Amino acid sequence: MTKRFVLVAGNISSGKTSLTERLGNRLGWETAYESVVDNPYLADFYADMKAWSFHLQIFFLGHRAEQHLALARSSSPAIIDRSIYEDAEIFSRALVKLGNMSERDYKTYRAIFDQVVQNLPVPDLLIYLKAPISVLLERIRNRGREMEVAISRDYLQLLEEFYEKWMADFDTCPVLTIRTDDLDFVHRHQHLEVIIQRIHDKLSGKEEVQFPAR
Repeated sequence: MTKRFVLVAGNISSGKTSLTERLGNRLGWETAYESVVDNPYLADFYADMKAWSFHLQIFFLGHRAEQHLALARSSSPAIIDRSIYEDAEIFSRALVKLGNMSERDYKTYRAIFDQVVQNLPVPDLLIYLKAPISVLLERIRNRGREMEVAISRDYLQLLEEFYEKWMADFDTCPVLTIRTDDLDFVHRHQHLEVIIQRIHDKLSGKEEVQFPAR
């Protein structure tokens, strides 16, 4: 099988983990996920965001760079749940916007991020998952994670705005955009197969990819 290295990006509860799991199982690809359980800063961050936001972002940068490099160098096709780029372009910007990270800390973090990322292998494809804010909120409520109870519509909307700006300028690799409220790849096998075909099309250079498939 041709080596492929794919990243999955998208707002909170857009379906990144579910899609990564299913593509990994269906295609036999290596998978990697966001570090939560073994994150030494997460609890401190939620207790005092202003004090710990810089530390948290530096941890995520190191963790994601390690994941990115390991899977890019692997001999097997691989897919990562959430890209390294989103921390700088989306979540760190949101921390600054909401007053939880200073401009000084962001500039320092961004300088380190830029140095790290410029030396990383470029992915073959970025899959960008989208869904309306109302759908994201419903999914967050349904999965009932304690750390997500305070997530508001306004916060998701802010992230969405940053995602749209980022995607408008993103040129690192090809992008496949998928509306996850139109395709239920969790419960409908045929929808997963549609996505797989679109991924193959995009990776093979067929540029005309549209969702949903009517």
